[in-house]
Amino acid sequence: MALTRTIPLLNSCREISTAQRDEFRDNGHLLVRGLLDTQEMTVYRGLILEAVKKQSREAKATRRKLPERGIYGRMFGQLVNLWRVDEGVRRMVLSRRLGKVAADLLGVTNVRIYHDQALFKEPGGGPTPWHQDQYYWPVDTSNTVTMWMPMTDISVDMGMLTFASGSHKKGTVLGQTISDESEAGYKKYIKENQYPVTRPAGMRAGDATWHYGNTMHSAPENDSEKMREVMTVIYLADGARITQPKNPAQANDLNTWLMGLPPGRLAASELNPLVL
Repeated sequence: MALTRTIPLLNSCREISTAQRDEFRDNGHLLVRGLLDTQEMTVYRGLILEAVKKQSREAKATRRKLPERGIYGRMFGQLVNLWRVDEGVRRMVLSRRLGKVAADLLGVTNVRIYHDQALFKEPGGGPTPWHQDQYYWPVDTSNTVTMWMPMTDISVDMGMLTFASGSHKKGTVLGQTISDESEAGYKKYIKENQYPVTRPAGMRAGDATWHYGNTMHSAPENDSEKMREVMTVIYLADGARITQPKNPAQANDLNTWLMGLPPGRLAASELNPLVL
């Protein structure tokens, strides 16, 4: 009861204009300002930070591997599927407000959750190489969108998400896992296809960028003295199906996605909840 009284429900919707929808579909990404207000973000940041601390402690206690100091370890720390283990985070991830924006951008009535992901890039954390998220997801649709929301105000020098506008239109093109090699390959592809490279000059806590799964994106290193705290949620158009993995990266992602769920069921509509 106390939880219900103190956590904002995020039931009110944020209307996406026709111009915003068209911008998203043309560029493959869109910045939405003030999706959560200061009070709402303060509450949910506290809940997410506590959930991250709890899951990190449990990972250490059970000797599950935390991100290694390889390519991922140099970029950020990440925890996936917090919505499954924390009621407060669940209320945010499954909220009507976020789901309605995702549905409007994808042009569908309903969306489902693929997974959430807390991404923390510590001071001195290295750059995130260019990549396409869709390569990692064993799903039968490219009508997918990721919300990327900073939980504190961030500037470019903290590792701002950066996009190659229009790069989603040719689908998944290079088939490379995120790596130093993918950075070189995607940079060459972006230059050859003359995609404009853009990023916000700054974002406030509660602002959110949204991008298609096939939109090429990267982030610079965190050159500040502050932790870059970001919460992400990936949404699928309702009716999408989980498929057999096409590469090792998809197999790994599927194992993470299915963690703790009944075996042998691969339909997204059976496994993850409907939003809206």
